[in-house]
Amino acid sequence: MTVKFGWKAGSEQYPPQQLLEYAVAAEEAGFESIDVSDHFHPWSEQGQACFVWTWLGAAAVRTQKIMLGTGVTCPILRYHPAIIAQAAATLAAFAPGRSFLGLGNWGSPQRVFSYRTVAKLPNSSGAAARSGSIDSRTMERRSSFIQWNLLQDTQSEALYASGDFPTDRYLSVVAKSARFAGQYGDGLITVGGESSETYNEILKNFAAGATEVGKGPDQMPRMIEIAVDFNDNEQQAIEARKTYWAGTFVPALFTERIYTPTLSQQNGNAVGADTIRETVCISNDPAAHIKIARRYIDLGFDHLVFHSAGPDQRAFLEAYERHVLPRLRGSTKA
Repeated sequence: MTVKFGWKAGSEQYPPQQLLEYAVAAEEAGFESIDVSDHFHPWSEQGQACFVWTWLGAAAVRTQKIMLGTGVTCPILRYHPAIIAQAAATLAAFAPGRSFLGLGNWGSPQRVFSYRTVAKLPNSSGAAARSGSIDSRTMERRSSFIQWNLLQDTQSEALYASGDFPTDRYLSVVAKSARFAGQYGDGLITVGGESSETYNEILKNFAAGATEVGKGPDQMPRMIEIAVDFNDNEQQAIEARKTYWAGTFVPALFTERIYTPTLSQQNGNAVGADTIRETVCISNDPAAHIKIARRYIDLGFDHLVFHSAGPDQRAFLEAYERHVLPRLRGSTKA
């Protein structure tokens, strides 16, 4: 099994110029992909929030071979889906054969970063979104809306960008939406830190959805973002994670109508060091990083994206280049 290894570009933490230099360094370090979140707001008032489609275009012309894409963008609440299709096709023109499109946040009330500037989803149910239980009929209507606007008519009839549309369209998933991703996407994207049972259910449902429509799920990419910091100063790593990303550890940020980085930061103040230790691999021992990566590979993921909160991002990239990626590649080839 050949696995790809990517780097998460923290647009919510670094200004765009600095982040661009890190993207170049990530390619030089041997990472095979970069995914970047498309957020309107950062997770804290101290963060950043560039327009990632502009940033991806800049990254495309500064790099040569690394894959580039969104992890993820919201194709309905912030934009008309046709705009996302146009942006993705333009990125593909600048990075032919090495772009992907990560799609997500289907009507979730994640107002902090997927700020709604367009219209409501058809038959959107705030109560269903808040509880995380979207009924099958609503999901079917949403999928039809997405297919018509983005994955079918837009790319075939309305685009005049000269690039080919990205081959791989990853849909962000939890267990309840994985079947939908298998049916309508080319792959899935999810985040680490959950139980093995959760990921087994995600992959099972994803495979079932793909099989239902005649796809081969084993040939479909399965991407997961993993929180790691290559650092011998645990307290420093925890403080960097809390400063910019504490909101990501608060379930309410994904289920309630919290609109501003200030509120995200205030909620994140309750996050303790133990919570971060439970979900982030903080160590300067390569074996610890290889162990956590192997866990997700053994579960069935074939595209691992590593997210470091620094504070020294360049040192992280160099450490993975020297100590982690070569050993991982040596142990994952079929």
